[in-house]
Amino acid sequence: MLEKTTRVNYLFDFYQSLLTPKQRNYMDMYYREDYSLGEISDLLQVSRQAVYDNIRRTETMLESYEKKLGLYDKFQKRAAILDRMDNHATDNSEMQAFIHQLKELE
Repeated sequence: MLEKTTRVNYLFDFYQSLLTPKQRNYMDMYYREDYSLGEISDLLQVSRQAVYDNIRRTETMLESYEKKLGLYDKFQKRAAILDRMDNHATDNSEMQAFIHQLKELE
């Protein structure tokens, strides 16, 4: 479950600008603020089922965006390469500085 939550949070970070304000609000409340479906439904005065359906539909959209654009996959690959470079550049302070700058861009 934690892996799914982490993945959805990353996908949300990458693709939230492609979502409607309503979708962003539901996902933010559920995944970032850790509200339950019932709490969201009470706050927004909609049914719990409507909240559930919106979140699941939005998750499907995020996965679809990732399948087409691959931003999260590329992010993970870059991070792995930077970690390997970091492990091999222990003797080179200039290289360490470059790696640090690249990591801060993420």
